[in-house]
Parts: sequence; C-alpha cells; structure tokens
Amino acid sequence: MSSELIGLLGFAVLVLLLLARVPVGIAMIAVSVVGYGLVVRPDAALARLGSDAFSSTASYALSVIPLFVLMGLLMAQAALGRDLYRFLDGLLWRLRGGLALATIGASSLFGAVSGSATASASTMSLVAMPEMRRYNYDEGLGAACIAVGGTLGSLIPPSAVLVLYGILTEENIGALLIGGILPGLMTTILLMITAYLLVRRRPRLAPGVEGHVQRSPMSKLLLRVWSVPAIFGLSMGGIYVGVFTPTEAGAVGAFLALAFSLLSRRLTWKGFVEAVSQTVRLSAMIFLVVIGGRMFGFFLSATGIPRALGGFIGDLEVAGWVVAAAILLLYVVLGAFMDEIAILVIMTPIMYPIVTGLGFDGVWFGVLSIMMLLTGLLTPPVGIISFVVSRVAEVPLEKVFRSVAPFWFALVLAALLVIFFPQIVLVLPDLMG
Repeated sequence: MSSELIGLLGFAVLVLLLLARVPVGIAMIAVSVVGYGLVVRPDAALARLGSDAFSSTASYALSVIPLFVLMGLLMAQAALGRDLYRFLDGLLWRLRGGLALATIGASSLFGAVSGSATASASTMSLVAMPEMRRYNYDEGLGAACIAVGGTLGSLIPPSAVLVLYGILTEENIGALLIGGILPGLMTTILLMITAYLLVRRRPRLAPGVEGHVQRSPMSKLLLRVWSVPAIFGLSMGGIYVGVFTPTEAGAVGAFLALAFSLLSRRLTWKGFVEAVSQTVRLSAMIFLVVIGGRMFGFFLSATGIPRALGGFIGDLEVAGWVVAAAILLLYVVLGAFMDEIAILVIMTPIMYPIVTGLGFDGVWFGVLSIMMLLTGLLTPPVGIISFVVSRVAEVPLEKVFRSVAPFWFALVLAALLVIFFPQIVLVLPDLMG
C-alpha cells in the first residue's frame, strides 16, 4: 500500500471518528500513531508520541490560552454578560427590535471577553431569552440572535481559536489577535443590520417599543460595565503598541478581571473555584488538540500528500484567488459536519503552505478561515452553537436552524468583504508597535 493511500485512508478514518463524537485530540493522536507506524515504523510512531506530546506543549506561546480563558471565565462569574446586555438594551430599546440588536451586541462582546462561543451562547441564552419572551419577541429570532452573536467569540480577541492557528502556523499571535478586531466589529454590525431589516420586514417578530420598561438609568449601567472596555483595552492595547507579548497581555487581563471581581464583591469562592476548574478543563482540551494536530501534521508530511497537493495546485493554470476561494468554500462545507477546532487543526497543515505559497498573507488567511468556519457553528447537521442555544433556551432545534438562515448570509457577506478588501484584516497589524 502506497504512503499516499495510507494518508487518504487515515484522513477518512479521522472524519469517521469525529462524526462518531470521538474527542478531536484523541482521534487525531490515534490515527497519527497507527498511520505513522504503517508509513515509517511502529517503534518510530511510539517514539513520536512521546516526543511530540512534550515538544508541542512546552511552547511559551501556549501559555496565553489558559490566561485568556481564565480572564473570560472570571468576568463571566462576575455577571458581566447580564450587565452588558442591560446596558446595550438601554441604548437601543427605542428602536423596533432593539432588544434583538442588544442581544447580538452583548453576545458578541461577551463572546470576545470570554473567548468562547459556547460559553457566550450558554450565558446569553439564560440572560436574554427570558427578557425577549417577556416582551413577546419571536423565540426563533431571539435564539438566532444569541447564536450568531456568540459565534463571534471565535473571531474577536482574545480568541483561543486565533491563538491555536498562530501556534499551528507559527504566525505572529499578536498580529492575529489584533487582525480579528475590525472583521469582528464589521461582522457584528452586519448581523445587527440583518436583525433590524428582518424586524422591519416582518413586524410580528418583535413588538413596538410601547410597554418597554427601562429599569436602570444609563449612568448606573455604565458604572457596571466600564470594566469590560477597560480590561479589553489594556490587554489588547498593550499588544498593539508593543508593550506586552500576548502571554503578558493574558496575564494582565486575568489579573485585572480577578481584581475587579473581588473589589466589586461579585466573585464568590464557589465562583472562583468554578472559573479555575473550567479553565483547567478547557486548556487541557486545547492542549490535547495541539498535540494531536502536531502529530497529524507529521503523519501527513510522511505520506507526502501536502507536497503532492501543492505541486498539483501549482501546475494548475488558474488564478491564485480561485484556489483560495475553493479552499474557503471547502471550509464552509466541512463546517456543517465538524466543529471549527477540528477543521482548523486538520486542514491548516495542508492548506496554509499552499495559500502562502500563492502569495497570500498568513494573518489574512487565518482570520478569514475562522470567519468561514463561523458558518459551521450554526449550520446543520452539526451546528454546535445552534444545539447549545436550543437546549439552554428551550427552543425547538428546527426553529433555531430556520431562524439562523438570514444571518448565515450576513456572515458570508462579511467574509466576502474581507476577501475583496484584505486591509480590513491587515491595517491594524501593519500599524502595530
């Protein structure tokens, strides 16, 4: 059996394992050990298992992940998601569908703070859905707003997915984090415009502003949420001007989140233990994925598939943007069947050398890849975020998928704008100190 055929079979087995809900890291490690043993030697595969597990996780760059995760979880325990929601509601309630717009904005901001799409979707389902039901909003619209806003936690820094891409490709992690800011804000605005147009076209989805009660003055709400832009600005701003490395920015953010939570008396001992416990679990999962991704990359290299694929594409007489567009379209299709981390870890070792070899910027490709993968978080049959919102908000899954559809097109439009105007991603990294 040729090494290329072994590689293709290994890829197929990996997809089957993922569809069977085997954890991503474990599936990649298992396929890599068996496949590498067949291509090279069994003892070499076992030696690789021992060496890669250490070399992959002994990286200084990886230390940024638990710090950013801890920062987000501490702020979640401080109930900042609820406060963000009420603050934006206070700004937007005079618009028809203002509560839906506030839900998208708060979900995206909380997703950015927590760095986790799943955490944002779960929290905002508990916070926003009761309010939207109280004011007679269509529950499908409410669930869709929570879901699409939560996906942006994978794009707006501090994003663990962007950090993972940087580790896999050795791109500058600080540039990746800063590069995700403008696309994230642009996507949030497009999603809010979509919600507004939906409500204008179908008024039954949202009531008028009559009967809406503004329970707290804006000055009081501002005093409760000022810490969010302050912590975000200090940590990301430090990266931007060159004062902090990403790891140092994560440490500063985690410390400030802890200090704010304690000084405001919002963090209980139970909440602190829960935040640390979740940080350990999430970090361990990501580290396992990193180990599996490194091993899978070595396995594919041993089979010669990336080299053969790169040569094949290089011989094609088509424009580079056609190849890049085909790769991104493949990401959208895969996103309907696997989660974004699995796709990123599997496809990046194959596609990154091809895309950069065609002359495209690695930071631009990383941000754009994640933008395309956001659609997979919402699309059946997997649609992880749609499942989470359906379960927590108690909305039928079919209704969530149906209501998310218009927002799916807004996500694709945002990605197309980044394709045709790469400076949306690159302008801030190019100006970094």
